[in-house]
Amino acid sequence: MLRKNDTGSTDPKWWLIGWAGSLFIDFLFLFSKVHTIGHEAVADLVRSRRFIFAFWHSRILLLCYRYKKLNASIMVSNSGDGEIIAQVLQRHGHKTVRGSTGKRGMRALIEQIDDMRKNTRPGVVIPDGPQGPRHKVQRGVVLLAQKTGVPIIPLAYSAKRRKVFNSWDRFLLPFPGSKGVVVYGRPIEVKPDVGEEAIHKAMTALEVELNRITRQADHYFGHNFDS
Repeated sequence: MLRKNDTGSTDPKWWLIGWAGSLFIDFLFLFSKVHTIGHEAVADLVRSRRFIFAFWHSRILLLCYRYKKLNASIMVSNSGDGEIIAQVLQRHGHKTVRGSTGKRGMRALIEQIDDMRKNTRPGVVIPDGPQGPRHKVQRGVVLLAQKTGVPIIPLAYSAKRRKVFNSWDRFLLPFPGSKGVVVYGRPIEVKPDVGEEAIHKAMTALEVELNRITRQADHYFGHNFDS
């Protein structure tokens, strides 16, 4: 029996797309050996469930798989592509909030803040989504950290064998079973009473840290990082 998903859709097409997408991601990483860097420094914070994961749009796949059943609150765009992503994330045990910078963005941000507070969920934000510019942090993730009072944990991953698409985000698709690496960055905190200048500083700090760890992940397998 089909249930309404987070977007209110009951079209069986989306239900099937969600399951097919989640099974495809599971297949990609089922036999992968993944090395982690920097997890020890944030392990207690992750266990507390009081954090926001942030990673670039191109690096969503392994992190989606690695944190299945995290029951995180994740903002996803209202686009058709966003519907596919939302369906997959729901199958992987997450709560999706629909919106983006251009479409009902502030309303979606308020929903995500409320969801994280009431349900003690971690948050997940893709700070250069849904359409870029690539590797440029938008302010929503910093406002989310400011309003919820939880730190941002930057995340990145890369794979030894992979395909990088010629899309706006240079989307990375690992080959099935390829070795991978996940790099955790230094947490970034945003105090609730800071002004505009501090918000911009936090955006810059997050952007620099995300680029640093994404470059580190790529270099781990001898790849160049296309910033």
